[in-house]
Amino acid sequence: MTVMVIERDSAILRAMSRELGAEELASPELRTLLDKMLYTVQDPSQDGVGIAAPQVGISRRIICVQRFDKEGEPFECYANIRIDTLGGELRQGPEGCLSVPGLRGLVTRHSRIGISYADIPSGEPRSETVEGFTAVIFQHECDHLDGILYIDKADSVYTE
Repeated sequence: MTVMVIERDSAILRAMSRELGAEELASPELRTLLDKMLYTVQDPSQDGVGIAAPQVGISRRIICVQRFDKEGEPFECYANIRIDTLGGELRQGPEGCLSVPGLRGLVTRHSRIGISYADIPSGEPRSETVEGFTAVIFQHECDHLDGILYIDKADSVYTE
């Protein structure tokens, strides 16, 4: 499998991603997409903690996030994800992105969020509250699904 990352000048990164239907959630093609996303974000050359489908050229509402809030810090994937609530303290922190290589920025994010998503492959609705650094990752990746890059929200952007 090849590491493939769509970079910031691509129109696909600026488009709204569409939800996956029931058939797509249960399809072998989705499993292939998830494998491609996980392979890309976990490749040592990337050093990523999250990835959204548009970053590999697919305009669908699906992300994979490293769950620093869970034992073993696993990567988990979420289809048709939405952020329903923003809460907790607003905190500014450094962010980078696989699609914006060589740059970092200071971005203000909420420390607690409520999310809803569809279980893969059943499509059953799920929801949970996420806090801390993992909540920051979710916000960054969900922004990708709405055509927003962290550099659009950053208070400052600088080279690594």
